[in-house]
Amino acid sequence: MTGPAAGPAPAPIIVTALFGRQDQGWFDAQRAAHFPPERNQLSAHLTMFHHLPPSAEAEIKHRLSGLTRGIAAPVARVGGLISLGRGVAYRIESPELVAIRRELADAFSGLLTPQDAGGWRPHVTIQNKVQPNIAKLLLAALSRDFVAREVEIAGLATWWYRGGPWEALSRHMFA
Repeated sequence: MTGPAAGPAPAPIIVTALFGRQDQGWFDAQRAAHFPPERNQLSAHLTMFHHLPPSAEAEIKHRLSGLTRGIAAPVARVGGLISLGRGVAYRIESPELVAIRRELADAFSGLLTPQDAGGWRPHVTIQNKVQPNIAKLLLAALSRDFVAREVEIAGLATWWYRGGPWEALSRHMFA
């Protein structure tokens, strides 16, 4: 059973972009190498929305299907590194994915939390919640050898957030 009835209480919905298998493996390896193991409960991910209400489940799925079914995948690349202060992330550059997110944000504007209503900075976190000096060292080390690279955005996904690892809700793949 899926959905809010499966858990003790209705759960917020998270929306992410899905990477192709090869790129997902690369991001996961980066996260496994640099994320504190006791905090690394999730695969690497590109969050588009952090908290949509469970009451919008059907509408979210409908819109994601419409934005992906028969549509070519957006072009994307890892364009650089981002300091998170207590962590490091890869910056994802994709004007097409930004446009998709903007369309969804407009559609759900009255339902967005302040975090989701604010600007979107697409990124994949590979280190978080470490001492700032540790994060600064990783940023410097990765910056020395950094080369921008294309990444495949294979689809969009929704997840239930129940406080721990996310529970898969739906996947919507690009053509």
